[in-house]
Amino acid sequence: MKEEWKGLSLTELIALLEPVPEPDSVSMLPQTAGWIWLGLLLLAVTVFLVHRIWRHRQKNAYRREALSELALCRNDPAAMGLLLRRTALAAYPRATVASLFGKEWLRFLDSTYGGEGFSTGPGQVLSMGPYQHTPADTTVASLVEEWIKQHRIEGFDV
Repeated sequence: MKEEWKGLSLTELIALLEPVPEPDSVSMLPQTAGWIWLGLLLLAVTVFLVHRIWRHRQKNAYRREALSELALCRNDPAAMGLLLRRTALAAYPRATVASLFGKEWLRFLDSTYGGEGFSTGPGQVLSMGPYQHTPADTTVASLVEEWIKQHRIEGFDV
């Protein structure tokens, strides 16, 4: 023990102690290249998924608009027929859709939907809607809603 420390009380000796040195701060950056590559991969996957979701929403914007218009014309077969025509023109080539009418139009709706609700079911009312006033029942409106939600576009050059 040093001479200068002799005769000092314990509290005075503790006061003479030097503080413990602070450690260096820990860096938040990854220390190895693997973590950097993993971060870049996660960023790329996130950008890809956001882009795909955005593209999907853009491609199906016409469906959302058609469903909102359908809510306004659920009791009018003529208006539902026009809505189906506009929706089909937005989804398929004009040359394919514009010339269809009557039974051909209903067969087209069935073939793109995968059912027979238009040509043999309650959807037949849609081919007569513009020419005679017939009140629509709820099955026609629900059939139109299903077609808007579920029609397929594969096999067409859009």
